[in-house]
Amino acid sequence: MFNRIGAVILLVRDMKKSIDFYSNVLGMEKKQESEDWVEFLKQGTVLALHPMKKKKEQNKNRTSKNTNMLIGFNVSDLESVCSDLDKKNVKFYKNLTKESFGKHTIIEDPDGHLISLAEMAPKEEFMQIPYYHGFAPE
Repeated sequence: MFNRIGAVILLVRDMKKSIDFYSNVLGMEKKQESEDWVEFLKQGTVLALHPMKKKKEQNKNRTSKNTNMLIGFNVSDLESVCSDLDKKNVKFYKNLTKESFGKHTIIEDPDGHLISLAEMAPKEEFMQIPYYHGFAPE
């Protein structure tokens, strides 16, 4: 029935801010862009941005975080990535920690969507399937 996930779609309040964050701060390449849709492609996975509808705009001043879902990226040198993101004033939801699977941190995009960044331990040190342990916000 379902073959694979085609895209992760984030509803955002400010397309311009979000496009800047994902392209200039995180360094993702745009695949496609129109007035109300932007796709970034990374190794076959599509991350799309779409503006929130007007009804949701009324609640934009709420301070609640979007903690029901995380986007996860694997990186090769998490300490260096965190240093670069800190220089770009990215907000950290969870500071860099050493976990059983490797190193891990969680950052926030301009809308408060949580983004999990992990540097996986070498295979001989890690025998559990990644992304199933330790990635949920507390």
